[in-house]
Amino acid sequence: MKVAYFINQYPKVSHSFIRREILALERQGVEVTRMALRGWNDLVVDAEDQSEQRLTHYVLKGGLSGLLAAVLGQMLRNPLRFFSAWLAATRMARMSDRPLPYHWIYLAEACKVLALLRGKGVDHLHAHFGTNSAEVVMLTRLLGGPSYSFTVHGPEEFDKPQGLHLSKKIESSRFVVAISSFGRSQLFRWISSSHWPKVKVVHCGVESSFHDQRVTPVPDVPRMVCVGRLCEQKGQLLLLQALRDVLAHGVACELVLAGDGEMRPQVDRFIEQHGLHRFVRITGWISSAQVRQELLSARAMVLPSFAEGLPVVLMEAMALARPVLTTAIAGIPELVEHREHGWLVPAGDVDALVHAMLEVLRTPASRLSEMGRAGRERVLLRHDVDTEARKLVSLFKGAA
Repeated sequence: MKVAYFINQYPKVSHSFIRREILALERQGVEVTRMALRGWNDLVVDAEDQSEQRLTHYVLKGGLSGLLAAVLGQMLRNPLRFFSAWLAATRMARMSDRPLPYHWIYLAEACKVLALLRGKGVDHLHAHFGTNSAEVVMLTRLLGGPSYSFTVHGPEEFDKPQGLHLSKKIESSRFVVAISSFGRSQLFRWISSSHWPKVKVVHCGVESSFHDQRVTPVPDVPRMVCVGRLCEQKGQLLLLQALRDVLAHGVACELVLAGDGEMRPQVDRFIEQHGLHRFVRITGWISSAQVRQELLSARAMVLPSFAEGLPVVLMEAMALARPVLTTAIAGIPELVEHREHGWLVPAGDVDALVHAMLEVLRTPASRLSEMGRAGRERVLLRHDVDTEARKLVSLFKGAA
């Protein structure tokens, strides 16, 4: 079985779950061709990401001349298919938040994808995310490429399904993967019930190293860690407000923000304005091994997101037997049970977040360790990467 994976940017710190999925598929005997638009000259700190970077074919690496050559070649090879794909790309601009030229660029990228696939004997093409990557693989199919599918993660796809023409992409695909039952329900909203059987739930998985990890008790330290890109949807500014209020109660707390991102200036400014330097540490981008160490050194993982699909970092924290404090949104309640594996709070409610943080800090470490062990059992049962990869192999074989 030969499958090609197409991603906008790969490898990437926040896309480690895609790398795990690819490696798990290869353990199942699937030959995977990695393809991405960009990422060939990005600095990646993880050794496994560096290896993936060397294995990936980059669509934009040849620059504009490479795209134009691919377009011209496709026009000469099969003008009727090219015109059909051009018409589809033009129609995709309707209601889109990106103007028409972007969609013609996606068509050019599809021509290059097809050129890169030629001669590799690929049976099926799979994309991650229902945004422009799904459009590129759909156009590749119209140009004469293999059947395609894609994984929808959210929340972006759920925020603008009509502008992304999600229904068209699903209807033209062989199947679509949702990473949670909630995600599946959101896709059902935008397609005819006759297409519902196409939508399959395949969870993101944690790798075997988490299974083999020796379970350690939760340390009795007043430290919590938030892992994720510093961006509006992850809620770090609200978390800093909550930390300020927790400290005002006279309760000691150290907060580690593991990650970086576009909201770093606002985060730094809030810390400066409210004198939180002694209580907050920002790591910047760190490797998977360093993330694991931060989680093991914390009392709990906290993620006060405003919008999500189902965060992989919650699975990682639970696999390491650490309780989690997060918001009751999207697919999260399918994984985390309140006061069994951690705490669930309403999104955007700073008072509820403060109350939950105080409860985490006041709960005995022995009880937190019990919650961590229960969470570990749950995530290893539901999110084993090799088990989920077997589901994908079956779907790929059926599609091809």
